[in-house]
Amino acid sequence: MLRSFLVLTLVFAMNLVNAQESAYVAGVVSNKSGNPKESVNIGVLGLPVGTSSAQDGSYKLAVPSDTDIVIVFSFIGFGSEKVQVNLAPGETYNFNQTLKVSSTQLQNVTVEDKQIRNSTLQRIDPKTIRIIPTATGGVEAIIKTLPGVSSNNELTSQYSVRGGNYDENLVYVNDILIYRPFLVRSGEQEGLSFINSDMVSSILFSAGGFDAKYGDKMSSVLDIRYRKPTELGGTVSMSLLGGAAHVEGVTKNYRLSYQLGLRHKTNQYLLNSLNTKGEYKPSFTDFQGLFTFSVNEDVEISFLGNYARNRYTFIPENRETKFGTLNEALQLKIYFDGQEVDAYETFQGALSTTIFPKPELKIKIIAAGFRTFESETYDIQGQYFLDELEKDIGKEDFGEAKLNRGIGTYLNHARNYLDATVYSLEQKGYFTKGIRYLQWGVKYQREQINDKLSEWTMIDSAGYSIPKSGDSVGYVNPSLQPVRLLEIQDVLKAKTSLNSNRLSGYLQNNWLWATKDSLEFSLTTGMRASYWDLNEQILFSPRLSFSVQPNWKSDFVFRAAFGFYQQAPFYRELRDLNGEVHTDVKAQESIHVIVGSDYNFRAWNRPFKLVTELYYKHMENLIPYEIDNVRIRYYAENNARGYATGIDLKVNGEFVKGIESWVSLSVMQTQEDIIDDYYYDYYNQEGEKIIVGYTADQTVTDSIRFEPGYIPRPTDQRVNFSLFFQDYLPKRPDIQMHLNLVYGSGLPFGPPSFQRYKDTLRIPAYRRVDIGFSARLLKEGKKVGPKNPLKHFKTIWLSLEVFNLLGINNTISYLWVSDVTNRQYAVPNFLTQRLLNLKLIVKF
Repeated sequence: MLRSFLVLTLVFAMNLVNAQESAYVAGVVSNKSGNPKESVNIGVLGLPVGTSSAQDGSYKLAVPSDTDIVIVFSFIGFGSEKVQVNLAPGETYNFNQTLKVSSTQLQNVTVEDKQIRNSTLQRIDPKTIRIIPTATGGVEAIIKTLPGVSSNNELTSQYSVRGGNYDENLVYVNDILIYRPFLVRSGEQEGLSFINSDMVSSILFSAGGFDAKYGDKMSSVLDIRYRKPTELGGTVSMSLLGGAAHVEGVTKNYRLSYQLGLRHKTNQYLLNSLNTKGEYKPSFTDFQGLFTFSVNEDVEISFLGNYARNRYTFIPENRETKFGTLNEALQLKIYFDGQEVDAYETFQGALSTTIFPKPELKIKIIAAGFRTFESETYDIQGQYFLDELEKDIGKEDFGEAKLNRGIGTYLNHARNYLDATVYSLEQKGYFTKGIRYLQWGVKYQREQINDKLSEWTMIDSAGYSIPKSGDSVGYVNPSLQPVRLLEIQDVLKAKTSLNSNRLSGYLQNNWLWATKDSLEFSLTTGMRASYWDLNEQILFSPRLSFSVQPNWKSDFVFRAAFGFYQQAPFYRELRDLNGEVHTDVKAQESIHVIVGSDYNFRAWNRPFKLVTELYYKHMENLIPYEIDNVRIRYYAENNARGYATGIDLKVNGEFVKGIESWVSLSVMQTQEDIIDDYYYDYYNQEGEKIIVGYTADQTVTDSIRFEPGYIPRPTDQRVNFSLFFQDYLPKRPDIQMHLNLVYGSGLPFGPPSFQRYKDTLRIPAYRRVDIGFSARLLKEGKKVGPKNPLKHFKTIWLSLEVFNLLGINNTISYLWVSDVTNRQYAVPNFLTQRLLNLKLIVKF
């Protein structure tokens, strides 16, 4: 009933849109030298309508008629230009605009963006990517500092948003959906993110309540736009973690533009600081190209292609970890044999055709393909010694092993192979008439996935394998001797081939209006629909957002969003803990309710913004899962319900004049109820609860059944705080400091039993401080001699970064070992230590 009501409301609202006839503004945008400027943003202040100039600088924009409007021209590096007009219906106003180079030396802080303020999206300045000190770098490093986003692993680009997992985040580049690797289980193996930060021009991010045009996942959306260059240029960067090169340009007739990017990363330097010592040989390389060709004023063709080759080889040698408490100090030593060899090879490409049949209508057709070949192979034997340490500070052997608690061997084996292909054909439309902005899309997708999984673990915690192979003594016929099987654990054997088809579409409308007393309103309604022939499920997802800007002296915008977010399963969600694929798994459902405010204010005579959002997410048909490092293992059954609720706050602005910093704080709780789970507590004759390894009398005489009810989800990180702060020398603004501080409270964990109710422990809080010091050796526009080799460069930056400044041992996961009484111990797997990094960035 609720869904039917929302659908009817949506259809009714769309028919209330003002259908008055548009007027038009047209002309050419150029720089002060008279050269045409491509990709200049041209829009109407306060309205969700806009366009960009073509390669010859020309533009034509449909605008509301019979009302006062302000046309805004903006481009990175140039000052914004505005012109006010009031046009009659059907009138075309010819206006040529000349842009002037911005004279501001330091980064400008933009706090006014009406279209973004009316939605749950956040706009991020791509310039920040270059300066933020992190081990992985890239766009995702900035995303991790935003409210609602959490990550407790500096080696990965993955992140969790408002209680969701890594598979619940949408990532688009130029309207193309990006996929994450399937077999990767740790940040060490992950390699490069798809997004090449050298090519980025625009970053939008929403932590929930996003529009219908953005897809069906339950947590977040990251919308990336690559730049359309207007002149020849490029960058070269080098550091101890790898390097990158990028070149861009445009032909003389401005019809063909291109961007090419090559990146290579090796995190060997980082991995050598882990507590497992050995020979790390990571090598991650990718190449991207974006080509855009203007056939004429009305047709544009674009191709985005990517090839990534990732190799990870690891030959472990030994490990020593001290853990426990003052009263029980322990040490684990492991000596390894064997190696791990992983390979990931990915191809992704998309051909887009954009057509402008009329100035107010844009049609975009996208044909995309994704292909990945992945292999994960290892045979690693570990021989471990668990010792109790001397804790008496007065003894000479303080801190050394005094008693052996356990000794054993384990063997991990895997031969996992996967190849996946995804093809899609999509049509998107954009229509502007008056204050009406209509968007729609239809998409067909074909998926082909083949995998072969074989992995197991053998654990021998007593010094020999049980059952012990017998001999033939005493047997007249040795063939009659009983067969003794060697038991292994965590067996995963599967061979799967899946072929399926998906259909999806959306319709979305947006409009703004104002009352006589200057109240400004914005309303966006939308509907998504999808069908997957594998589980034969049809989904409808209505979404709505609303905002109001009161006529107050203080600059406030209040907004609310409501919507259904139904995430149909992909391959990972279908595979259970034993490797079996269940094709009857249905979509997970999440209902978002969000209210928030956006407040622009001034402090110390400088601009600031405070953004606050409160949210509640009700979830049904959840698929329970376990997380180990970055690997997610699903139960492949819709047998849970849950919720996530919290508050996000962010303050950004000029804490130091002329340069932006921000502070984010999130408080969140997410829990789930696995409907059919239960457990028994067992008691002996004395009424004592039997605990393996502790209770002397292990004979069961009684039991009590418990149903756990709501338990914390694996991503239940209650508090997250992040600070990105920048400063510079007062008389030397070319010498800057960048500080990135992150705190995240502990995540739930428990013994490796795949029984979620046992995850009652908490990993220690994730605490990390990274700091960078940058010096601009060459400033853009600085005049140098004709024979000076620096004349070919625009800017040169040299940075010194200190990762994990405080040297904190952060824990990512645990290795479980047993002593002679079969008591289990959780041995922490620590992340990277304090390291220095030197980075050089040259722009030409």
